[in-house]
Amino acid sequence: MDEAALLMQAREGDQRAFAEVVTAHRNHVWAVCLNICGNPHDAEDALQNTLVAAWQNLHKFRGEARFSTWLHRIAANNALTVVRKRKTNTQITDFSDPEESVQLADDDAAPRFDEHIALRDSLRDALSQLPAEFREAIVLREFGDLTYADIAVQQGVGIQTVKSRLNRARTQLRDILGDRMATH
Repeated sequence: MDEAALLMQAREGDQRAFAEVVTAHRNHVWAVCLNICGNPHDAEDALQNTLVAAWQNLHKFRGEARFSTWLHRIAANNALTVVRKRKTNTQITDFSDPEESVQLADDDAAPRFDEHIALRDSLRDALSQLPAEFREAIVLREFGDLTYADIAVQQGVGIQTVKSRLNRARTQLRDILGDRMATH
């Protein structure tokens, strides 16, 4: 069944149809939550909040944008809310802490597994150092696979601002990761 038909059924209260639609986008939504939040625990909260909000507000989805864009917007908003709450209520997680749990790849036999983990940790740490609007833009583009126009709508800015934010985010990431890779 196509997405439009499933969405119609979901709007009528069919939870299975909603689950099927959301499952098709789950990995991208998870990536958005994880990379904005910076850790799996907060990302799980953001993902759960996203699914609940999407279900409760499905009647508000007008179909003017793709469903994936609408869902990514909800995910980014929920992830940013979790990050803001964490910053005001608790200390920021130190992603360079070796005691911090890291989501591992499913394939334990992957070559250079330790390098993969180190790179993932470095990327998470680098993302956490970006200003929130840069982090959101880069995560939506690179992990959420949203277009510049979709990101502009999500962030409430023009496309040129999105391009600028992405350029600055990439430059800052390159600088942060370049410094880190040079010291290891």
